[in-house]
Amino acid sequence: MKTGPKYKIAKRLGPSVFDKTQSQKFALSAERSERNKRGRRRGRQSEYGKQMLEKQKVRITYGLPERQFRLYVNKALAAAGSQPVERLHEMLEMRLDNVVYRLGLAPSRRAARQMVAHGHVTVNGKKIRIPSHALAIGDRVAVREGSKDHGLLAGFADRFLERPLASWLSWNPKTMEGGIQERPTAASADPAGDLGMVLSFYTR
Repeated sequence: MKTGPKYKIAKRLGPSVFDKTQSQKFALSAERSERNKRGRRRGRQSEYGKQMLEKQKVRITYGLPERQFRLYVNKALAAAGSQPVERLHEMLEMRLDNVVYRLGLAPSRRAARQMVAHGHVTVNGKKIRIPSHALAIGDRVAVREGSKDHGLLAGFADRFLERPLASWLSWNPKTMEGGIQERPTAASADPAGDLGMVLSFYTR
């Protein structure tokens, strides 16, 4: 998915949208830009504008094109017996590429998508090459046997110890296998943005 200049987008939406912009270099650049803007007259942002920014922030954080993101929103709004905000959050978090990223197997969601597409990951013992593959509670995610010595995973055990594991996931760094223990919630997996405002944007 093409997004444009990452620094420019992150200054508008926030540094969390890209792993590259979660750095001291970006923070200093953003601070300089903010100082340069001081004193300039700014127009008041409309509610629609705020909702659109939240939508863009969430969509780009997960690396989704507009059409695919809209499908998730439609499914969340149409789901019976559940809160749309919670359902949308769950669907985004339970994507295979996002789980691979949350497990620390890849440094970013983009790298996780490539890892899945290149056939390095299995789900319940079967190789899956679809980054958007929807996982469910009880599914087992593992690194394919032939990929455990791949350069991409060099030093994974050390990286795993440095990165906290989300409470809704389990992982064994020795066997490189884990799974989905429970549904992700706002407490166990921080939302990428205000999902209520995102849904409001699409239901105006």
